[in-house]
Amino acid sequence: MVPCDPARSGLQSSIYCHLHPSEARLDISPSSLVVKPWFDQLRVVLVRSRNPLNIGAAARAMSNFGFRNLRLVTPWEPSYLGARAAVGASSVLSNAEVFGSLADAVADCGLVIGTSAVGERELHHPLCLLEQAAELVRQRVATAPVALLFGSEKFGLSNEDLSHCHCLLRIPTRSEHISMNLGQAVAVCLYELVRSAPNAVDPAEYTAANAAEVERITQVLFETLCISGYVHSPGEAAAQESLRRLVRRLNLESSDAEVWLGMMRQILWKTKHPSQR
Repeated sequence: MVPCDPARSGLQSSIYCHLHPSEARLDISPSSLVVKPWFDQLRVVLVRSRNPLNIGAAARAMSNFGFRNLRLVTPWEPSYLGARAAVGASSVLSNAEVFGSLADAVADCGLVIGTSAVGERELHHPLCLLEQAAELVRQRVATAPVALLFGSEKFGLSNEDLSHCHCLLRIPTRSEHISMNLGQAVAVCLYELVRSAPNAVDPAEYTAANAAEVERITQVLFETLCISGYVHSPGEAAAQESLRRLVRRLNLESSDAEVWLGMMRQILWKTKHPSQR
């Protein structure tokens, strides 16, 4: 039991006096989350979601924590329409954007973070702790939007999906039950973001290239590698995914990406027209 606070009275004082010492630091007065301007820079992206309850729960979690930008990639249409039509559907869900590909959904983002239960999966990305990923997001939203990806309830994110990511995060769970409900996972990640959110995000030292710029470099480079014979089949998905991950690990600045793209286009043109100067 902790000493009574004379500034507290009635029921509030009684509750406070009977708190365990480890809980005495908590302020039991009600408080509300202060929504920060940078919250609008975060895009929560649900990839191939199928359950309308999960889509609705994810949107509700976003509304709880003050995030508004929900994007859905090829959702199962009956589920998506059912979730939007549900009684009490949030404005987050009503204003959600639907995309035909993940590349389009993250095109404006300078940082893309995928979520994964990992399990026995072979990883090709840096794996961040939840709090590390939250800190990274708060740093990078100063200059460009950031995407947080969640895969389908049944299969998670595919290898092709992960090739669009700069890094991965995993919510620590018991090894006997590693996967989480989609809505719960969204809520946990967003809570970590707002838990110690600063009043302002310090400007970054550089502006990161967004996903669309990086993808253009990837495609031109891949075409060049195919024509040169380094990649033997243009339809070789594994090679393209590997190349996409490689280019993203460069963490190019926007100005540098423009230069790289110009150089790669010139190399591609010369590769296609070897006899011309």
